[in-house]
Amino acid sequence: MAIGYDIDGAIVVITIDRPEVMNCLDPEHNQMLTEAFARFEADDALRCAVLTGGGDKAFSAGADLKKLIPSFRDQVRAGESPAWELGGITWTGVGKPKIAAVNGYALAGGTELALACDIRIASTTASFGLAETKWAIIPGAGGTQRLPRAVGLGQALQIILTGDPVDAQTALQWGLVNQVVAQDELLPTAIAMAKTIASRGPLAVQAAKAAVYAGLDMSLTDGLQMEREVFLGIMRTEDAVEGSTAFTEKRNPVYRGI
Repeated sequence: MAIGYDIDGAIVVITIDRPEVMNCLDPEHNQMLTEAFARFEADDALRCAVLTGGGDKAFSAGADLKKLIPSFRDQVRAGESPAWELGGITWTGVGKPKIAAVNGYALAGGTELALACDIRIASTTASFGLAETKWAIIPGAGGTQRLPRAVGLGQALQIILTGDPVDAQTALQWGLVNQVVAQDELLPTAIAMAKTIASRGPLAVQAAKAAVYAGLDMSLTDGLQMEREVFLGIMRTEDAVEGSTAFTEKRNPVYRGI
């Protein structure tokens, strides 16, 4: 099994464990990763996921240039319009929170997988790049859309048009990652953050995430109205009652997602 799925309480660590090929995804392993994320989303006991790569050299080099890219290209050139998505997460931003623990190279689809996560933590050895123009194609799993939103237009165009990677510190300065930590601290840091998120009210976490993403495409006025509606909906939940009750009683809340 080259896609690890390790549950730790209310979180799961999903690992692309193909270090011998820089954790790239061929059709089989892309499907396995898609199934892993679908399993996570369907399990009500799990509240946050951490995505990482096996070994210490690469998070993921993205789509396998020998198998996945040629297979897709041949279908397109034959007149078909097949779906193109990595791990089942690059097409949409909905669902439970996901943290990317980027340990080394995140190239092409690897950067797109990281961008599809909500929070990115990088090791000091990490680097990020969208190299598709080197192969005479463009990023097609969210890179041209998510990267400018993360780092701004100029920086995104530099990465996309040159195809050259940036290191972890540059990624931090540009806002591509939230933190940079030593390699041996990477997974513990990501897991600790995932457990913090998992300890919060699950309905509130998912609603807050959904409101943030939905608001990106709205005016401020429309976004504030949408936020109000989401806020009122969350206030009607049993978890919202439990949160304030636990605070008053000076105890840890027990959230049930209702």
